[in-house]
Amino acid sequence: MMRVLVLCEYPSLNGGEHSLLEAARHIAPEQVSWLFAAPPAGPLAQRLQQAGWLHEPLICTDAMGRRTPRDTLRRRLAALIRHYRPQVVHANSVSMARLAGPVVRDLDQPSIGHLRDILRLSAGALHDLAAHRRLLAVSVATRDWYRAQGGPGARIVVAYNGVDLERFAPRAPTGYLHTELGLDRRVRLVGTIGQLGLRKGTDLYVAAARQLAERDPAVHFLIVGQRYSRKDESRAYEQRLRAQAEDGVLRGRVHFLGVRTDVDRLLVELTVYVHAARQEPLGRVLLEAAATGLPVVATDVGGTREIFAGAQPSALLVPPDSSAQLAQGVERILNEAALRHELGHAARRRAAAVFDVRQAATRLVEHYVEIARGAPGRGDRT
Repeated sequence: MMRVLVLCEYPSLNGGEHSLLEAARHIAPEQVSWLFAAPPAGPLAQRLQQAGWLHEPLICTDAMGRRTPRDTLRRRLAALIRHYRPQVVHANSVSMARLAGPVVRDLDQPSIGHLRDILRLSAGALHDLAAHRRLLAVSVATRDWYRAQGGPGARIVVAYNGVDLERFAPRAPTGYLHTELGLDRRVRLVGTIGQLGLRKGTDLYVAAARQLAERDPAVHFLIVGQRYSRKDESRAYEQRLRAQAEDGVLRGRVHFLGVRTDVDRLLVELTVYVHAARQEPLGRVLLEAAATGLPVVATDVGGTREIFAGAQPSALLVPPDSSAQLAQGVERILNEAALRHELGHAARRRAAAVFDVRQAATRLVEHYVEIARGAPGRGDRT
């Protein structure tokens, strides 16, 4: 059995946390013994407790949300590693991989850094990332981004996230969301899921919704997720979204549902899923929508094209920053039943072939074993 220490910075459950926990759930206990260093309270801590995994509290911010000084955090990480002596340390985000880099270098600790975001980094930050024996990029686009910035070449390898194909699967809608929202069953639901923010393009989604609402009175629009940033500009962004959603033709037709634990059931109730991101390494909700067999309209950014690759079209991809083209894509799917069927079936086949969580779990264990044995790279197998 191999002990793996996973480092998590935030208490929330976003795509990176969901992806790792889902893979961990499909790894046999006799293969890996998990220890998570993560904030002591919040959705992530609750999920760790439910799973029965060891959880060492790690607080990275003060009561005001300000980040603890880097040197202080690195001393804490070094103490954790010396105490638990894991075979592998897995830093589950770019920021945590940067933080842990000098620590694992000084301790000669086998480690992995997970590149789940596409960020522009300084030379110093890239140097810290290079301390890890391997860097896992969630898509080819993410790998190429960091290589182009001067990242450590062959040590950056692609490791696609996986999705539970049994939980996220095509099913007949039940109408429970219509009942919850007090809507007639003939109303069609269009939805988006993710953090409320500029990067996810929530403003583009609302702008596209307005254009659609003017042409089709029988469509309502769902926004699932919340704002995590405490910055003033992020608060103002959300306020503008909510004001726009209550203005004119959109009044009463845009529903902010917050964080949901029923995404697998919720996706089945939608007619179209919309992903308006301006930057997207490999959107987890896109994998879930594909596995559900849901027709998708998404901006062609980052790793999104990799999800829907293949000989047969499995999504409508549009240029970023164009609410008009988002609206046109959604309108086309709403109006063409044959297209909905073709895209949904092709997306499900693609998810089953490439993004099965069982494959992702097997490959993650392979990475751990190779890193523990001292192998720095393994080519570009995904």
